[in-house]
Amino acid sequence: MTGGGAPLRVGVVILPDERWSSGGWRWAHAEQLGFDHAWTYDHLAWRSLRDSTWFSAVPTLAAAATTTTRIRLGPLVASPTFRHPVPFARELIALDDLSGGRIVAGIGAGGTGWDATVLGAAWSPNERADRFAEFVELTDRLLRSGAVSHRGRHYVADGARTVPGCVQQPRLPLAIAAGGPRGMRVAVRHADVWVTTGPTDAGRRLDAAAGSRAVAAQLRHLDDLCVAEGRDPASLRRLVLTGLALDSGLASRTAFEQTTGSYREAGITDLVVHWPRAAEPFAGDLAAFERACAPDPGGVAA
Repeated sequence: MTGGGAPLRVGVVILPDERWSSGGWRWAHAEQLGFDHAWTYDHLAWRSLRDSTWFSAVPTLAAAATTTTRIRLGPLVASPTFRHPVPFARELIALDDLSGGRIVAGIGAGGTGWDATVLGAAWSPNERADRFAEFVELTDRLLRSGAVSHRGRHYVADGARTVPGCVQQPRLPLAIAAGGPRGMRVAVRHADVWVTTGPTDAGRRLDAAAGSRAVAAQLRHLDDLCVAEGRDPASLRRLVLTGLALDSGLASRTAFEQTTGSYREAGITDLVVHWPRAAEPFAGDLAAFERACAPDPGGVAA
């Protein structure tokens, strides 16, 4: 990678859009290629793929955990839209056990799309932000403690048990996606990794130069919040998910190195791309993808 400082950790999102018999190989192959982490989206259905094959994230990650040995795994991201902290924490603990301590729990606030409308969750932005903060706080407590009682505004846990707890102690890492001040405060208080997809109001996909400038502005605000909360900013990893608002730089190896260099100079520690699909979204050729961004271009496991 280019630029100063430690190399970025590179991860990949593998959509749950194929039967395991035909698409499960992608997870082991991602590990073999040398990716540091692999993720899947946690939705009931997603955007243009709403009427296409789409499997649940937790069993997908369970299968991935049993077919890999090194790579970190997780949802990017789960949300309160259709989850409750008590069963979600139990699922995360089971995944952490299956993987031998390789799970990172990505959590976000959710949105107004299909996940919400299919269950009739017509929450205002304020209620969604309130639920997000309480969801993360309770999930954090459940992952750390064997027994938790909580009676909040939105969630209740009456002596909830989470025995035997996480393999990773004091709990598995939380990767909190947040772009606004309220969400960033949640990340500063609870996250091991802060996640951004870049600005949501750019109106176009930003190249590495423009994207890294926008993310750098977010990072300055994040650092200020860390200081205000009494947290060392260096203790929080920073992950950027490309391919949505931010271009991934997958045109060539040179373009990808320039992209990773720009984000690393901005202060990002982890960068995630999407596994190529046969059609949009994220259409691409696997061989070209491997040449551009696989951490080990020779295809040998790290």
